[in-house]
Amino acid sequence: MSRIGKIPVTVPGGVKVTFQNEEILVEGPKGKLKQKYHPVIVFEDKGGEIIVSRQNEEKQSKAFHGLYRNLLNNMVTGVSTGFNKVLVVTGVGYRAEVQGKLLALYLGYSNDVYVAIPDELSVTVDPGGKIVISGIDKQRVGEFAAQVRKLRVPEPYKGKGIRYEDEVIRRKVGKSGVK
Repeated sequence: MSRIGKIPVTVPGGVKVTFQNEEILVEGPKGKLKQKYHPVIVFEDKGGEIIVSRQNEEKQSKAFHGLYRNLLNNMVTGVSTGFNKVLVVTGVGYRAEVQGKLLALYLGYSNDVYVAIPDELSVTVDPGGKIVISGIDKQRVGEFAAQVRKLRVPEPYKGKGIRYEDEVIRRKVGKSGVK
């Protein structure tokens, strides 16, 4: 049995989960999400908990077991509490601001960089150089955060660039004037 797949998914109050036509539909206070699933996976609702199981012991079925359990858990968490990614902009003159549906980034290039914010996500910028990306879909939040980070990856000498809040940049010494 899959170590991840055998853990039941707890459904908090106010969240409704339905399974029909090989599709999971999760509705909650923050919105609704849907995801198709493979027919080899079986979902069983037991009053506040959902048990995920598989029909056979094939290798692909075992992989789907843990995958769809985690996808369902992320969907339930997303519609109930949501997901956040925090990026930190570090560098002299580097800054970010939100202009309508655009994220304007000033990253030391000759031109400013403008990134369109997807409709299902919200972006806020703190005065301290923190960009907070939030939404109900974990994959979309992470993907947009990765796209923004890729615009100016932190360099190892001074640490300038865009990094995740919990990311640690390994710093290099650089030149030390040795003859």
